[in-house]
Amino acid sequence: MNNSPLVSIVIPTYNHAPMLQRALATVIEQTYQNWNAIVVNNHSTDNTLEVVASFNDPRIQCINFHNNGVIGASRNEGIARATGEYIAFLDSDDTWFPTKIEKCVAVLDHGSDLVCHAEYWIDEKGKSRLVVYGPREAATHHNLIYKGNRISTSATMVRTTLLKEVKGFDVSPELISTEDYDLWIRLAAKSNKFAFIDEPLGEYHRHDNNVSANIEKHLAAELALLAKHFSVNAQLENSLARRRRKALAYYGAGRSLHRTNKHFLALKKYARAMIIWPISLRLYAAVLLSLVGIFTPKSK
Repeated sequence: MNNSPLVSIVIPTYNHAPMLQRALATVIEQTYQNWNAIVVNNHSTDNTLEVVASFNDPRIQCINFHNNGVIGASRNEGIARATGEYIAFLDSDDTWFPTKIEKCVAVLDHGSDLVCHAEYWIDEKGKSRLVVYGPREAATHHNLIYKGNRISTSATMVRTTLLKEVKGFDVSPELISTEDYDLWIRLAAKSNKFAFIDEPLGEYHRHDNNVSANIEKHLAAELALLAKHFSVNAQLENSLARRRRKALAYYGAGRSLHRTNKHFLALKKYARAMIIWPISLRLYAAVLLSLVGIFTPKSK
């Protein structure tokens, strides 16, 4: 591995000791071994430090850092300390499959600046579904802004020079939960060398505590992100395209609420989307599905 590029892995964490242990174990098990891991610990009050020490691996570094509730700040601290040619992100509650680093490095070594692989989304009940990101033509600068995010943080590896050129994550409070999406847009403004692997190489573990509130916060953050990039890229599209994209944000929030059986709340989001952009067949289909959900008796 002496001639293989070093990969720096940035792992923000806070009071996730058991999950961090699981995540780090999947790093240790990688077939590609030329890596170092930077655990950015937001002064956890559990046994996080003991978990890291238990691996007794000099490649794993743990630093204490106050992020003031902004996970992007922790990731930026990890980026600043990274020494690898490539940087991978791994949230402490997610996991990788053994060939993840090996296969991502192979793609980047062939000239790509960013690679993102498919992953399984695992809910709190252990149910999984495969999520495939991209494709490349959907992850251009223009399409990321106007058609939505197509990249996942724990599934992504980036060339370090490019990441540092755009100064990492935007830590503005109004972008919390969309700071990764914002980063992909800014990276795409600098490079069109994004690649995607359809093979699942990891697991993203979802936690659905207070779902409705989280969906509302994410919608507000997405709208703030759009306002930011619309102002910077005003020349890209006309006002109709911007209206259509805002409607898509409300539609997405409605779909998320629908999936958690919050049908009345979903209808409110769909109504807002209709006011902004009424020309959407899938929007009317979503309304019908939520109405069916409301009037369908719940099984006991």
